[in-house]
Amino acid sequence: MKRRTLSRVLAPALTTALLVSGTAFAAEDSDFEWPRLLVVATPGTGSASFASTNGWAPILQKEKGSVARVVPEDNESMRYRRLTERRDVAISSVSAAEMRFQIEGIGGYASTKPVPQRVLWHHNDTPWGYVVAGDSELKSLQDLKKGDYRVAKGMFSPPMIAAVTGALPAFIGLSTEEAEKTIKYVPASSYAENCRSVVEGKADVAYCAPVSSVLSEMEGAPGGIRWLPLSQDDQEGWDGYLQHRPMLIPTEIELGVSTARGVDGATSNFVYSVPADVDEDFAYHMAKWFHQSHDAYKDSHPMAARMSLRQFRAYLDRTPLPVHEGTVKYLREIGAWKAEDDIWNEQAKTKMDQWIQARRAALQEARKEGIKIDFEDPSFMDIHDKHIQDLEGFRSRL
Repeated sequence: MKRRTLSRVLAPALTTALLVSGTAFAAEDSDFEWPRLLVVATPGTGSASFASTNGWAPILQKEKGSVARVVPEDNESMRYRRLTERRDVAISSVSAAEMRFQIEGIGGYASTKPVPQRVLWHHNDTPWGYVVAGDSELKSLQDLKKGDYRVAKGMFSPPMIAAVTGALPAFIGLSTEEAEKTIKYVPASSYAENCRSVVEGKADVAYCAPVSSVLSEMEGAPGGIRWLPLSQDDQEGWDGYLQHRPMLIPTEIELGVSTARGVDGATSNFVYSVPADVDEDFAYHMAKWFHQSHDAYKDSHPMAARMSLRQFRAYLDRTPLPVHEGTVKYLREIGAWKAEDDIWNEQAKTKMDQWIQARRAALQEARKEGIKIDFEDPSFMDIHDKHIQDLEGFRSRL
């Protein structure tokens, strides 16, 4: 897998950005009327998304005069409906994984109104990796194929179960069935138990986020901890990994405990999303503000620092989700959007349209047949599955 450096991606973006005068921006801004009220929906009050959005919202209000209101909405389906159907929020903070569920009608989203969305800006990211005790004899994930090693299995989280029973075996070239015979899975009833298992001698490997406090505790334990890399250069391994966790992004870990930094792992990204039909001028000026005012809000919350142009540009090299044309216009203006970006972005828009059209056709057929539109109704799901069966799902680009 080819690594891309920031200097190659942004050059000549930085030079271009420095040459654009403040007077030119001011003149352009004078023609744009900021909304009197800007409502941004995020996950609940305990989330980093809520806290970091509250970090930049008052600064936007002070600089642009738009009253920015942050609405915590922990119910993912309701937050989607408020953005796409009720339209009482302008922007939603959502994980890329959740947006995939929304687009493809997975689970409860099968019976929601299909509405195309676009990425407005990168919000935050959470790194993940595989941790072992400091004195573990394991040197790489491939060593697990030797057999009889124990891997913690977080029973409290389906994505974490998929990570260790599906994605991890696929990365090292084992089928799920082969993994069951080769790897010993150790059930864990909580996230903390899952991670601590490697320093308590209950498991050899655990799937954890290095930004979580329990990892700081583990790093200070006798013997410490180490991380086994998910090498970005292993394209075959990542192809297998993404079959099970399709929206994760290969990354070099930059956040969290010191032992994880510099190690290749996976990132789960949150983005700010808007409906596809949102006014281009609004998206353009929001993108411009997120970029130009980053220094003003980046210290308001640790995750606000992840809203930099650098992080967004890195995400654009991997995301399968389409970017709003207003954002594209701004990035192109400052030299941070490349000709090849147009190709994948158009493909992403086409793919989203195909999913939306197929799901709309399924809803129309169900109504015509008098079948209740309910994801728990087998008759409706048969219709739903029939319409989407030939579509390619969304997954990160390698």
